Amino acid sequence: MPTRRIAQIVHLNPSAVAAYKECHANVWPEVLQQIKECNIRDYSIFFDNDRTLFATFKYVGDDFDGDMAKMKANPKVREWWALTDGMQESPIPGAVSSAEGPGWWKVLDEVFYTD
Repeated sequence: MPTRRIAQIVHLNPSAVAAYKECHANVWPEVLQQIKECNIRDYSIFFDNDRTLFATFKYVGDDFDGDMAKMKANPKVREWWALTDGMQESPIPGAVSSAEGPGWWKVLDEVFYTD
């Protein structure tokens, strides 16, 4: 199964920049473990110092939807999402939260890649 590269964006509330950076400097171990168990590798989040957060990661598993369902089922991950969603604004129409609705982070189309 080839590695799948995924990129996403979401908007950060200007009043939450310091808090968002602080919580990501101390990500809960249960969240980090679930990310690993769900076959996510090389996960990074970048901030453009305006309002956009850009995330990129590699998915190395063979059941993305199943792994994302496992991620969503973890109570500690859901607690983390509730914390961080409160600092963000989703660009997805009708977005409710990371745990519910049509999605929270907007997935971007890859238009170029070279290794």
